[in-house]
Amino acid sequence: MRLLVTGGLGFIASNFIRYMLGRHSDVEITNIDSLSIGANPANLKDAEKDSRYRFVRGDITNPRLVARLVKEADVIVNSAAETHVDRSIANPTPFLKSNTVGTFAILESTRRGNPGARIVQVSTDEIYGDILEGSFKEDHRLKPSNPYAASKAAADMFALAYHRTYGLDVVITRCTNNFGPYQSPEKLIPKTIIRAHMNLPIPIYGEGRQVRDWVYVLDHCEALNQVIERGKAGEIYNISSGNEMPNIQVVESILNALGKTRDLVRFVDDRPGHDIRYSLDSSKIRSQLGWSCKYHFIDALKETTEWYIRNESWWKTHASRKMLHPTPWELKW
Repeated sequence: MRLLVTGGLGFIASNFIRYMLGRHSDVEITNIDSLSIGANPANLKDAEKDSRYRFVRGDITNPRLVARLVKEADVIVNSAAETHVDRSIANPTPFLKSNTVGTFAILESTRRGNPGARIVQVSTDEIYGDILEGSFKEDHRLKPSNPYAASKAAADMFALAYHRTYGLDVVITRCTNNFGPYQSPEKLIPKTIIRAHMNLPIPIYGEGRQVRDWVYVLDHCEALNQVIERGKAGEIYNISSGNEMPNIQVVESILNALGKTRDLVRFVDDRPGHDIRYSLDSSKIRSQLGWSCKYHFIDALKETTEWYIRNESWWKTHASRKMLHPTPWELKW
């Protein structure tokens, strides 16, 4: 299988590439990444010695480059995305370019140059918006609350339109919050681990009551693998674990694991349009493709915490000065 992965130096995609190299002896993987915010070459340093893996530095909005790479692929996993919600609120333009225009470029290049290839569009639960009770199914209405989610929703709509209009073999996955090794230090779990380890204050939006469902990244990788192998063209598959909990509970679990007290927590002003609760019904992928989570949340969180403590050189290189040395004003921001 010739696999093209976009944004492969990011958190989820780098774990996915490593997972696929370990699972499939016959896989050949090309990784295209522009090395923007969120990408880290160190994420796949170990894969560089594998003859089945190659890296191409480039932007997925470059039609000539994308057209060449798409022609060589049997499967395209589009995981390239700007993902940080706070950044999308401050400046939505890069999110529109990468998440929407980039997806369009991949779809159009595939339509023109390799219409038989399978495209797996890696999306997010955030496009549904929040839900106070129950869980979203794949056919629920989309109501994104921030520019990041809106850009991903637009990309999904293009993907579905290209399947219906041009017959492209497109499958969409929508996963809840991921955690695990190689995640950007800006995200909640690694940020909490790192700051607690350094005895720095941990800023939490509002009162930390926003509820998220947490999926260990390797469970997500296995779901993507099953969608590649057995997913039905034109379908959407929600991916969730059932590990729903308020953000403050996640933070407290990390503090307990590190033997730290709750005194490090600082509640700060909530961000605009902050969704209260995300919840997905993943019965479709479980019943139709046989996927299920293999990792228990507490065990995976412990393993993740230990990984960040062991790999201090990785996150010190990747973390911003603002994150490691905040001023009182920055904590209030």
